This record gives sequence, C-alpha cells and structure tokens, in this order.
Amino acid sequence: MAGSWSNVEFRFDGAAVLVTGGTGGIGAAVAAAFRDGGADVTITGTRESLSEYEGEGGGAGDRDGYRYLRMDVEDRASIDRAAQALDSLDVLVNSAGVPLFTFGLDEYKPDNFERAVTIHLTSVQRLAAAVAPKLSDSRLPGGGSILSMASMSSFFGIDAVPGYGAGKAGLVGLTRVLAVHWAKANIRVNALAVGMTHTGMTRAVMAEPSISDPMLARVPLGRHGDPGDVPGAALFLSSDAASWITGQTLCVDGGFSIAG
Repeated sequence: MAGSWSNVEFRFDGAAVLVTGGTGGIGAAVAAAFRDGGADVTITGTRESLSEYEGEGGGAGDRDGYRYLRMDVEDRASIDRAAQALDSLDVLVNSAGVPLFTFGLDEYKPDNFERAVTIHLTSVQRLAAAVAPKLSDSRLPGGGSILSMASMSSFFGIDAVPGYGAGKAGLVGLTRVLAVHWAKANIRVNALAVGMTHTGMTRAVMAEPSISDPMLARVPLGRHGDPGDVPGAALFLSSDAASWITGQTLCVDGGFSIAG
C-alpha cells in the first residue's frame, strides 16, 4: 500500500534502493514505499542488526523485505564500507540525521556544531561520491537518483539547531551543484524540505506547546505532518515521471514555508 495511493502507483520492480536512516520515522516510511513498489531496498542504521530496532514505534525492525547495513554517518570508514557493499544502486535516499539538542547537546558549541554539519551535510557528499559510479550505471528510465531530506531549517533560522540548520541549508546548495555536476552521468539530484512531522525524533518538540503550537498555527493545511506524507514525493522525484527534474528542493510542509 505504501507504494500506491487511490489514484496513482509507482513501480520500481528490481531497482536497487539505499535509504540511510531507514530504521525509523520518515526514512522507514520512504523505505517501505520503495519496497512495496517492488524495489530491492537496503536500509542503514547505527546498531549491529535490524533486529535491535524491533518494537520501536515507527521503526523498520518489524518489517520484512529489507537488507540491513550498519553505517555511522560520522565515521568515514563506515560510509565507505557501506558503499562498497552494494553491488548496484539506482536510488540513494539520504535520510539519516538528528538534531543534537535532542541529546541535550548545545549546537552553538563549536565541536557540536561541526558534528551536526558532518552528520547532515559532509557525510551526504561522501556517500554520494562513493556510490556515484553505481548510480551512473542505473537503467531506470529516469536515470539514477539521489534524494536528500532537507528541512524547514534549510530556509529559516531556528534558534535551537544552528548546526543542524546550517547542514540542512548546505544540503540545498549541495543538491544544486551535484545536479549540475552529475547531469551528464545519468544522475538526477533533488531534495525534500520536510516540515514538522510526527516521528520519534520530534516527539519531545511536539509535546512542548510553546514550540509546537506556534508552528502549527502557521501551517495552512492545519496539521503537522506524518511520515506517510513524504513517500509520495520521494517516489515521484525518483521516477521517470520526474526525468526532467533535477537540482530542485520540494517543500513537503503543509504550506508552512509559504505562509505569511
């Protein structure tokens, strides 16, 4: 069901898809949509095995049909090993990440800021560069595809997340330049800027009315997002229906980014 809606269906039969951070939240929803659309999906997480995620809300641990690779986006060697473990690749979805303030870390401190930028920007470039030759060989009708998860913090100054926001803002710029650089290599590069969405990562923020309520008041469609709001856009931008779309960042935010 995740790969189809009442009036549209996306098929990726036999396509090789890698979703980083695919064990929970938005990444898990996107991974499930590709899997249900016929793709061979590999997901990454930081734990030793997928079974360690079982029982967690929104996680992929209780779902069948995935290959799992352990990958830590802060570890260069780990990224390189994951890239080398793939025989082929048609779609890369960069969804791994977390605001460090959820661990009680102050991103204004230089070491934490640098760590946040590594997680959300430089690791994306490293993985993309490592798998680019495989993506270039893709036989999907729309070519190989890279899709990265940007954020409202790509466009707005959100006080609590300077490092996360800087990384996500840089991700929009990286999307553009990689789209130009790899266009002749049969690779399209796009991003989704996702608004506030109900996931395990945002649970603490959602539970704080002083933060959640003003953000919700700005959303024209009147609700925060759910992980299931994102896969349709992800599948579209990775499909041949979007074969002339590259370098773009599509906001999936209920209208938050355009509200006055």
